[in-house]
Amino acid sequence: MSNTEGSNKDLAIKVSVMSIVINIILSILKLVAGIVSHSSAMISDAVHSASDVISTIVVIVGVNISSKQADKEHPYGHERLESISALLLSIILSATGFMIGFSGIKNIIDGTVQEITGGIALGSAIVSIVVKEVQYQYTKNVAKKVGSDSLMADAWHHRSDALSSIGSSIGIIGAMVGLPIMDNLASIVICIFIIRAGYEIMKEAINKLIDRSCDDKTIAQIETVIVSQEGVRGIDEFRTRLFGSKIYVDVTILIDGDTLLKDAHAISEKVHDNVESSFPNIKHCMIHIHPFIKIDN
Repeated sequence: MSNTEGSNKDLAIKVSVMSIVINIILSILKLVAGIVSHSSAMISDAVHSASDVISTIVVIVGVNISSKQADKEHPYGHERLESISALLLSIILSATGFMIGFSGIKNIIDGTVQEITGGIALGSAIVSIVVKEVQYQYTKNVAKKVGSDSLMADAWHHRSDALSSIGSSIGIIGAMVGLPIMDNLASIVICIFIIRAGYEIMKEAINKLIDRSCDDKTIAQIETVIVSQEGVRGIDEFRTRLFGSKIYVDVTILIDGDTLLKDAHAISEKVHDNVESSFPNIKHCMIHIHPFIKIDN
């Protein structure tokens, strides 16, 4: 493991441990506030924060395993295991959403509504919104810096928690002014936000597990670097595939047909080195050579 990869791993784990501590505190605060104020929305919000603890533990495991060096059984490395971690996170997130939504619908059907007393639930919801949004922004920035799919999924888990707290606030305010059903309706709204976030995370993780190509912008940037190299007359074939948070590039470049083999090899090596140095997320760039044939008119 390189020094950069090692520092990225340490940073991801540091952020994850901090998230666990914050989420434990928030879930206890919300649970107490929900029980004292008789708010089902706040109790549901507490369950959501508690699920964040489980998801962050999955992140830590995923980051540790995916950072392992390639071995005989896994010659291409273990990066895809991080996408599997993100997939597990999406399942946890979606299951949490379904549970919260089911509880809210059941309470409405059964006519189970309670008068919410005091402003402790509302205050807890506001604190949660601020804390979780800060967590989302910080975790998202770190995830981008280290290129971690599972950490990015955990960031969106924080954002969904902030959204659920906004829903809780609306429900609590409605219940406090004489519309107690609003508390259960808020749980259903929270459910929708959470399931949508889970779906987006799942879609991204699956895309990275089935060798999807890079986005058009990244492809264009890589092509620009390739054709700018001296001796390259063009690109014949170009393919990319996502491997977890990493990228594999397979390109066939065109070189003048009368170029000596040693010079053609030097050109391909230069293209290889410049592509990998220009794009840190590219794990390997495979270069093939075809002769460029000029067609005279």
